[in-house]
Amino acid sequence: MPTLNWRHLTTLQLSLDFSQILTIGTSGIGSRRIVPISGGTFKGERLSGTVLPGGGDWVINRADNVMVVDVRLTLQPSDGGLIYLTYQGALRAPADVMARFNKGEVLSDEEFNLRTVARFETGSSPYLWLNDMIAVGVGKQTKSGPIYDIFQID
Repeated sequence: MPTLNWRHLTTLQLSLDFSQILTIGTSGIGSRRIVPISGGTFKGERLSGTVLPGGGDWVINRADNVMVVDVRLTLQPSDGGLIYLTYQGALRAPADVMARFNKGEVLSDEEFNLRTVARFETGSSPYLWLNDMIAVGVGKQTKSGPIYDIFQID
């Protein structure tokens, strides 16, 4: 069976604007909220820079204690250009842990699982290699927002 090769691409740290959360309400798939992203940074050997304000996380909290994330961001590398990043995934935890998370408590890394699949899009020449990349993220929680280690899959 073939193996997957991976390498660290970047560490993405987001700042969320919790004061501006929009609560859409509960539908057949869960409770929808939109969380504005006010900025952040990303740092890696081949990809570093600033997360521009204006992105967001279109969150669905499902009844099965899974929080589905759908994030869209604009990245500005240190050497210029713009990169669109979108990632989808889920935060999974037992019911009691999700209840604490939903009250704003910062969880320990061992209490939950946050995994994403990321896609990049750019017309910036130095970063065209990102357009066809498959990448996955492993997330952690902080008071100001999540931190993801994003890995390139070859």
